[in-house]
Amino acid sequence: MTAYADLVELARRARAGEVSLGHDDRWNAPQDPAVVRKAAVLMLFGALDTVPAVSVKPLAPADLDVLLVERAATLSDHPGQVAFPGGGVDPEDASLEAAALREAEEETGLDPAGVEVLGLLPEVSLPVSNFMVTPVLGWWASPSPVDVVDFGESAQVFRVPVRDLLDPDNRYTATVTRGTQSFSSPAFAVNGVLVWGFTAILLSRAFDHLGWSVPWDASREIAAPV
Repeated sequence: MTAYADLVELARRARAGEVSLGHDDRWNAPQDPAVVRKAAVLMLFGALDTVPAVSVKPLAPADLDVLLVERAATLSDHPGQVAFPGGGVDPEDASLEAAALREAEEETGLDPAGVEVLGLLPEVSLPVSNFMVTPVLGWWASPSPVDVVDFGESAQVFRVPVRDLLDPDNRYTATVTRGTQSFSSPAFAVNGVLVWGFTAILLSRAFDHLGWSVPWDASREIAAPV
């Protein structure tokens, strides 16, 4: 199987209810359905620029990258954190997929026409900002240039190689204390930033389900940059 086929299979398993993205129940606290907001994020995988053009569907995860955004430090929600492109679902959005693509275009300038939507992963609660978030799994069939569109929203837009995310030397357990509770999440030190919390949980669990994870030392702790 190719890495692309692995992603297609993950989307199929998600549709069949065979995928869980949970990590720590304290990250997934129950939310009031009367006030919770719907959101969608785009988990967009594509071939590295160094992969030959004839290899449209890469054979190995090491041939892939994933699109991430570092949020502006001035934002009220999750300032300075690394995230997938995405945001709240607007009334005019035809679907969760449409919302994720619209937000990704607004944040990074990508051309949605070049994205093959593979499917939806299970929604995950994000109580700190009162969202129920649906990850939209995508394949970048025809990559387009991306960059920061609005520096009031994003500090940087970048494509990080999956091999860097899977490298055990780049993996940590991030810890943070809120009130009397301590939380932990997987973390990835890449591109001069620490990917932790919600985004890192989604990446780590997706890699586990894809069978791509490489053993790493979860006892290596690092303080979350909050």
